[in-house]
Amino acid sequence: MLWPLTGWGAFPNWVLVVFTVLDMVIRLAALGIVPGNRRPTTAMAWLLAIFLIPLVGLPLFLMFGSYRLSGRRFRQQAEVNQEVWEATQELKEPRSEMEAPTWVHSAAELNRTLGALPMLDGNSVELLPGYTESIKAMTEAVRGAREYVNVEFYIMAKDEVTGELFEALQEAAARGVTVRLLFDHIGTLRVAGYRKFLRWLKGSGIEWRRMLPILPVHGQWRRIDLRNHRKILVVDGHVAFTGSQNLIEPGYLRPSSRRSGRGWVELMARLEGPIVTALNVVFATDWYSETDELLRQELFTPATVTESGPMTCQVVPSGPGFQAENNLRLFNTLIYSAVKRLSICSPYFVPDDSLLYAITTAAQRGVDVELFVSEQGDQFLVHHAQRSYYQALLQAGVRIHLYPKPMVLHAKFFTVDDKVAVLGSSNLDMRSFSLNLEVSLMMLGDDIVPKLLDIADSYREVSRELTLDEWVRRPRAERYVDNVCRLTATLQ
Repeated sequence: MLWPLTGWGAFPNWVLVVFTVLDMVIRLAALGIVPGNRRPTTAMAWLLAIFLIPLVGLPLFLMFGSYRLSGRRFRQQAEVNQEVWEATQELKEPRSEMEAPTWVHSAAELNRTLGALPMLDGNSVELLPGYTESIKAMTEAVRGAREYVNVEFYIMAKDEVTGELFEALQEAAARGVTVRLLFDHIGTLRVAGYRKFLRWLKGSGIEWRRMLPILPVHGQWRRIDLRNHRKILVVDGHVAFTGSQNLIEPGYLRPSSRRSGRGWVELMARLEGPIVTALNVVFATDWYSETDELLRQELFTPATVTESGPMTCQVVPSGPGFQAENNLRLFNTLIYSAVKRLSICSPYFVPDDSLLYAITTAAQRGVDVELFVSEQGDQFLVHHAQRSYYQALLQAGVRIHLYPKPMVLHAKFFTVDDKVAVLGSSNLDMRSFSLNLEVSLMMLGDDIVPKLLDIADSYREVSRELTLDEWVRRPRAERYVDNVCRLTATLQ
């Protein structure tokens, strides 16, 4: 007896029975395996993909369904955390933290529990909103290096904007300074001139490694969309930089950017004080993961580092190397604590349910909430997934400011009332919560929030506000695309 469906008639019955049984086994197994340790929405998206298009959905799940790093990397992260705990357990609670509202203490304790790094007084923070300004500041710091320079960025390229910085790194290595450099393998591989950049690195005298490399020939393989998205530069343990910017020219060497005049708008911070060592710990952890060399001498604040400013700061590392989503838990905690104002800037805004509820609830209980995003994104799926959340935000009372195209507003920060500011590499999207290794900086101080709000004011001046009436009248075809892309954003 032949299988009744068209196209299957050439197969004998036993083959059809095997396929039917296998199909049922896969579906039943998926029901019990896929939901494990995943958000319900994420699990449902994967199950739909496997059930509706099994020949595509199952291979994709096998390739992308797990976002955990190797056991070795987990053990290394735990080892570093333990050393930091032991070295800092006698530190007293910062004075400014004790004087802050209770919810600030609670957030600091959360960060300490999840990421091991303490809150530290006596720091200075200089915000660098200019693209070339931050490159020049980093170059100047490198030229003054005497002992070491640690560099870690998601994307790197030696081009007309960053060339001077890379030459400064090479010159530092030539005069005996230890220069270590990390870049994300896949993030940088996609940039024009990657092979030429590698050739330059090999002759530069710089110690360098790829982060999360995908090199099957060398036995290095993992889920291919895991990324180390951090941006850190540390010089001699005395000055550090972190924020949103990659080491590449503002158009990312894309011909399309040159044609359209598109550039990335960034925000970096220059830091001095004890917090520099905390950022160095994050670098040292990633260097340990890629080289098996633990830089113990750089894990703790040297005796020569003294308090240099009025700011209290805490570094929050996050990513698949941790058991919890450190950044998401912190962001939710702070947003629920707001009573007056939330100012949020994120280039990729694809929240999970918990973050969406936190933001909309804040607006509904009277907090003045504003969100800065790009009018036109640089990534089709992410941008349209992001747009699918606008109606819920607008209905809740969130004010959405669209930064004008063709520019990409890539700065990542938010402020809570007049008390706390957070800046770093993390977007407010599910990728940054689950798949990317990120670093965030929580800051307290009388002047940091006003400084960030001044930058937000400059964004608002050139942006246009999106209204609910405008949004609900957009074409149905756009709504459809937005909703389909929203589904793909949950496949993590």
